Amino acid sequence: MDTRIQFRVDEETKRLAQIMAESQGRTLSDACRELTEELAEQQRKIITHDQWLTEEINAAFSKLESGQSKFVSHEEANLDMEARKMKIRNKAKK
Repeated sequence: MDTRIQFRVDEETKRLAQIMAESQGRTLSDACRELTEELAEQQRKIITHDQWLTEEINAAFSKLESGQSKFVSHEEANLDMEARKMKIRNKAKK
C-alpha cells in the first residue's frame, strides 16, 4: 500500500526544485520519493546496526555472568592492539 506525503514550501523553492528535477529527466515527485527512500534506507541501516550492537552487548554480558570472560589490563590490551596493527601493516606491505 502506498501512502501520501504532503508538505509546504514557498513558490520560488518549488519552481527551482521543479526546474532542477526536470533537468535531470524526472519529476519533482520522483525526486521527493527518491529522497524519502534514501532516508528510509539510511534509517534501516541504523536500525540493523543498533540491533547487531545490542546483540553483541547482550552476548558480552551473558559471557560475563557465566564466568567465561577474561579481563586484561589496559597495558595488555594496548600491547595486543599494537601487535594486531603491526600484523595488518605487514600484510599491506606484501
